[in-house]
Amino acid sequence: MKKTRTVTAGRVKIGGGNPVSVQSMTNTPAHDFEACLSQIQRLEEAGCDIVRLAVPKEEYAEVFKIAKNAGVRCPLVADIHFDYKIALASVKAGADKIRINPGNIGESWKVREVADACRNAGLPIRIGVNGGSLDKKLLEKYGAPTAEALAESAMNEADALESCGFSDIVISIKSSTIQEMTRAARILHENTDYPLHLGVTEAGDDYSGLVKNSIGIGSLLLDGIGDTIRVSLTADPVKEVYAGREILASLGMNVGGGVDVVSCPTCGRTKIDLIGIGKQYKEAVRGIPTNGKKLKVAVMGCVVNGPGEAREADFGIAGGDGFVMFFKNGKPIKRVEEADAVNFLVEETKKALNED
Repeated sequence: MKKTRTVTAGRVKIGGGNPVSVQSMTNTPAHDFEACLSQIQRLEEAGCDIVRLAVPKEEYAEVFKIAKNAGVRCPLVADIHFDYKIALASVKAGADKIRINPGNIGESWKVREVADACRNAGLPIRIGVNGGSLDKKLLEKYGAPTAEALAESAMNEADALESCGFSDIVISIKSSTIQEMTRAARILHENTDYPLHLGVTEAGDDYSGLVKNSIGIGSLLLDGIGDTIRVSLTADPVKEVYAGREILASLGMNVGGGVDVVSCPTCGRTKIDLIGIGKQYKEAVRGIPTNGKKLKVAVMGCVVNGPGEAREADFGIAGGDGFVMFFKNGKPIKRVEEADAVNFLVEETKKALNED
């Protein structure tokens, strides 16, 4: 598997074979520092590795200083468009990474000032390219925001920074079309060694958006492409974090640990509220400290084939008539009343995660 170069944002290393990090972005008003801080803290608690904030005015960069003083530990990214002075203010205020598109910053000397400020502060720059902001010359050349146009735009932007002697670069190519996003990422992966930020933009709500991003992000990660991800959803940003973690867990890439829940689709043999139990259990364990451990827990509908099908799980439950059978490594251990199933399973999960 081809390794990309490594860049560092705060305490998170991106690329170079380091664990894939999960990102999200605040959607609170940029001027409401209290609301921004509250949402950053919620995202951090949900397991977000990197949080990005839109900074439309210089004075709004103060949010980085406020967040750091409040004890926020996850790296914070300043999302900048058009005005290089906002980028400089964000660097000064304590941002850990700057997201710009050099092409819309303006004259080359402005790009150089941003590059110099980031170099002196030890910050990486993420280049963001998407179909909606593609250079007119490239649109004329390719006739549409194709994968080739997006990739060429990203490489041109990277060259602009490299010409300033700046190379701590992460590239993000976003498209609302899965095919174009994945093709563009593959082109970049083949032709550069920059760490890649993956995501399908404008993907929709927390259902359709998760489906589209799972296909796009997942297919690339399976081929060893991608270093950091954001599951863009028209929803609470915390759901983006949960979705990103779910994708990584499904691929066996949740290196920081976590609980992977497997469950059956139910059938006519099911005599317990398996859907309700599964949902309650998953919500209950979402915030449990994992101590770096991975668990696979099964929530199955019946004892006919539940333990057998879920043999690879560390433990789980299989439904009976008003009760569940708790099993480990495919072997029945204990009968538990249906009403106690969720609490029992949560306690067993906590025990397993705290075992030496």
